[in-house]
Amino acid sequence: MARNTKRRSKYSKHRRNRPQKGNVNTLPKNDLTSAPVEPDPVLIDKKELRDQALERAKNRPIRERIVAFFRREKNKDYKELIINTEALERRVAKIENGILQGFEVERLSEDRMVGAIFKGKVQNLEPGLKAAFVDIGQEKNAFLHYWDMLPGANNDPSIEIVRENKKKSSGKSEIKSVKDIPKAFPIGSEIVVQITKAQIGSKGPRTTTNLSLPGRFLVLMPYAGQCGISRKIEDKSERGRLKRIITSLSLREGMGVIIRTAGQNKPEQFFDRDLLLLLQQWDEIESKIKSQDSPAFLHEEPDLIGLTARDFLTDDVDRVQIDNKEDYNRLIETIQRISPKSKSKVSHFDEEIPIFERFNVERQIEQTFMRRVMLPSGGEIVMEETEALVSIDVNTGSHRGDRKDGKNFILQANVEAAAEVARQMRLRNLGGLVIIDFIDMKNKNDQKKVLKKMRDSMSDDKAKHNVLPISQLGIMQITRQRHDESNSSGIYEACPYCTGRGIVKSPRSVSIEIQRKISNAIRRSKIEQPTREEISLQVFLHPSTLRRLRGPDSVLIERMERNYNLTISFEAADTYHVENFKVVDEINGNEVR
Repeated sequence: MARNTKRRSKYSKHRRNRPQKGNVNTLPKNDLTSAPVEPDPVLIDKKELRDQALERAKNRPIRERIVAFFRREKNKDYKELIINTEALERRVAKIENGILQGFEVERLSEDRMVGAIFKGKVQNLEPGLKAAFVDIGQEKNAFLHYWDMLPGANNDPSIEIVRENKKKSSGKSEIKSVKDIPKAFPIGSEIVVQITKAQIGSKGPRTTTNLSLPGRFLVLMPYAGQCGISRKIEDKSERGRLKRIITSLSLREGMGVIIRTAGQNKPEQFFDRDLLLLLQQWDEIESKIKSQDSPAFLHEEPDLIGLTARDFLTDDVDRVQIDNKEDYNRLIETIQRISPKSKSKVSHFDEEIPIFERFNVERQIEQTFMRRVMLPSGGEIVMEETEALVSIDVNTGSHRGDRKDGKNFILQANVEAAAEVARQMRLRNLGGLVIIDFIDMKNKNDQKKVLKKMRDSMSDDKAKHNVLPISQLGIMQITRQRHDESNSSGIYEACPYCTGRGIVKSPRSVSIEIQRKISNAIRRSKIEQPTREEISLQVFLHPSTLRRLRGPDSVLIERMERNYNLTISFEAADTYHVENFKVVDEINGNEVR
């Protein structure tokens, strides 16, 4: 017999004497005992999303519409940032004409590792690997390749070097090749490193000694001694102006800077202010280097609110909506410091409906965890992710060709797949080697069209990538840099039913979904039954999720009950699948959808 446990809230009022409508225990619960079936992919009507976005664009303040009219082309895409903050995670959606183009998730209880700077101690040198292992005070020692210890090793071919600012003499400049590294950094020596790639699976974090501090318009490199401009800025006259600005910047000896693409067409005083803020940041880090013993944490990148102000809120973004008042105030405060003119774009979303549902983002995010994604004309792509390889298969499915004779049928499916694959790689944060099996095309011109579509679709991808032509087997190979785990790895954990051969959602993820469904039920009840004084809900779930709700998340549940005169009881059984749960309104006996 299944083991059942009940939890009665201490905020329940006369629960035992209250008559119940509907027999909750007679509800069918057999569907909770087996793994949930992934729903069939649904094609999202992108035309409907575009129409809704253009309608929102018309409702902007008159001042913004006038500025947009004079600054931009008439048919400029309408770009929005939608920020949702919950008890355990923060999410930022970047949508363009209503269509999701970027998605970032931040677990509020986890450290932000990529970009963090540590003072560590060399634990071991491996000549065979040409790498050092550095104790930075984390669970696993950091991996430091010898090439990442050479001065200027992080030089990027996408950066044009226009100024040298080398130190006349320093210990770092004595390292001229990898042969000098064991002598310069023997075992036990202290070293300052920055994480370039977070721990993924069993691999420790990857680091470099070539530190960089990103600002809004500049990237400061304290040890580089070289100054450059992003090659993505293509206008020759603008590049000439930026070169003059770099030459005039007051840099300390041995330091380097890079002008980011966001600095295009910006006045000189913006760069002076950005450099001043970055130098102040570096002074704080340098004082910690001198005063703290290794291993020591020195610096970490800002959270998603800070990154929104620094990186995401560019000139081409039209509107930012955020549903948390505290985060809204913090975002405004950050923007005031680095880009005051952008304040007018930010607004606080205070409607009852959840912000991601209001802007049709939630259902688009659901696709990022599905194996199959539908294409506009009926085809589909099937995506499989492993630790180092992503395989993508393009199928015709129920593809509908525009012409009865079927000509260009295959080309149309492959062109649609190329655009969608580029979008899905950004949304899912896929990296490593990506193999795409397109439908076979005999015509070389058709293959070139698909290759061009793929490269055009990935041109705005900030991750470094390389797209190779389609091979004789109809295979396209793409390499894409990934600094952190993919989004799916943050939602799922190793399946207890198949000892790691599959994945299921973690109790934290299920807890978040349960709290989200309860919040939606409260909002819906306020709208549909404004006179209702008390809400009673019963939740059927797996014991592992109940332990999460009774432990780390119990304060959140009790706060809900207190604030909304809410009563929640739980019934857990081992026979329920770990991903399944059901929330039932005890008054009418209906399941909350």
